Amino acid sequence: MKKALIIGGGPAGLTAAYELLTKSDEYEVVVFEESEKFGGISRTVEHNGNRMDMGGHRFFTKVPEVNAWWDHMLPRQGAPSMDDLLLQRNVTLTAGGPDPQTEDRVMLRRNRVSRIFFNRKFFDYPISLKPETFSNMGLLTTIVAGFSYLKAMLFKREEKSLEDFYINRFGKKLYSMFFEHYTENLWGRHPSQIDPSWGAQRVKGVSVMAVLTNAIAKQFGKKDRKVETSLIEEFSYPKLGPGQLWDVTAEEIRKKGGTILTGAKVTKIHKDGDNKLTGVSYEQNGQEVTMEGDIVISSMPIKDLVAGMNDVPEGPAAIAAGLPYRDYMTVGVLIPHLNLENKTKFKTVGNIVPDNWVYVHDRTVQMGRFQIYNNWSPYLIRDLEHTVWMGLEYFCNEGDALWSMTDEEFAKLGIREMITIHLIDKEEDVMDYHVERVKKAYPAYFDTYAQMDELRTYLDSIPNLFCVGRNGQHRYNNIDHSMCTAFEAVKDILAGTTDRSNVWNVNTEQEYHEEKESSEEVEVD
Repeated sequence: MKKALIIGGGPAGLTAAYELLTKSDEYEVVVFEESEKFGGISRTVEHNGNRMDMGGHRFFTKVPEVNAWWDHMLPRQGAPSMDDLLLQRNVTLTAGGPDPQTEDRVMLRRNRVSRIFFNRKFFDYPISLKPETFSNMGLLTTIVAGFSYLKAMLFKREEKSLEDFYINRFGKKLYSMFFEHYTENLWGRHPSQIDPSWGAQRVKGVSVMAVLTNAIAKQFGKKDRKVETSLIEEFSYPKLGPGQLWDVTAEEIRKKGGTILTGAKVTKIHKDGDNKLTGVSYEQNGQEVTMEGDIVISSMPIKDLVAGMNDVPEGPAAIAAGLPYRDYMTVGVLIPHLNLENKTKFKTVGNIVPDNWVYVHDRTVQMGRFQIYNNWSPYLIRDLEHTVWMGLEYFCNEGDALWSMTDEEFAKLGIREMITIHLIDKEEDVMDYHVERVKKAYPAYFDTYAQMDELRTYLDSIPNLFCVGRNGQHRYNNIDHSMCTAFEAVKDILAGTTDRSNVWNVNTEQEYHEEKESSEEVEVD
């Protein structure tokens, strides 16, 4: 029997393990996960009975294979959830689906509400064309934004940077208001220094024209079959947070005979004189262990993969060493009340604002975004009716001033900024908090990323190596994209092909998704 070594217990690694065990009986499968939790950045963290979603994850995809996979692991709800019942709220149900009040293995259906918080006011994301938007912007700003957009339509920029990408779609005024500061906060670089391919992957067709088209389609009762990921209105969500999906997947892998090693950090990837991988070394409980294998599926950061590999040529080694990442910190904050007033049509428990997450574009704070976990799932909160559980998100680099703060110092910064933007009135309002850090959360699109194709060519020259997932491909993939890279890698393994283009083309070629237009959904985080 052949042995497949899979590095990483996140969406791509666990999907690959499950698919290989399901579709073939020729492989022994071993998964190495550095931490004790599954899901990577899409894990769930529990603290004193309250659960945190690391990064915020909507489950929404156009790919039928992914939808079927999710439905198998966590069937969609067939009865109302706790907050649906409390509010007597209508919700999309699936006939024969599980009851979330009595069963845990269930996907909820949730309303998508994500907005921008700018100048102490809410703006829809993406920007909607409705009276509230123009009222919040003011007449003069609205006029300037309109002419700025018209100018952008008439005089298109050559898209050499992410700044060019945004201005071509929104005009310079809206770009400066709603994209420039947030993007620089997220990446630590000005958009003029970032490759435009990030926008092509993450924002895709969202633009003023897309918003107009979507609004007109709604007026005539039509649904745009090519709806963009940022325009969706409903999504699925695991009852106990995104990590629940990967906990369930890990259980299923073990049931099928797969081995999962936790607390196992892969440090070396061994390669023979024929440029073929022979195995890996990993550290576990203070010991280094080497395991031989026939194929390696890697979702670990490419930077670490190449650094741990022997006999790498100087060029590819330098490109991999220079690949940049952005790290992430969040503080969960428990409060009895949130000051923000709910002026939307959505009913919520306690009448809190209905947003899943809010992009903070206020230049007086470092906060990049905040989540309201109550709105993701009522089961993430220990006391749903009397508390609000929030996540304050900050983008940083490992070792910088923010990262180096103690948990208490970081929590106090977040609480002060909550007061600054009027989310709460005073520090004493905070009942509890919990800090989490995530390394290499976001692969970045600058520095040696421009030479990524050259590095990919080298990695593809290793016949039994398959790079999958967000960090495995250094690409800002969503969950469904990461899963699709695993699907494609397993297809290649079973077919015995050495062409990796189908794996790398996930989330880069629009045709990949348009082939699957018969489905309706794409996840975005």
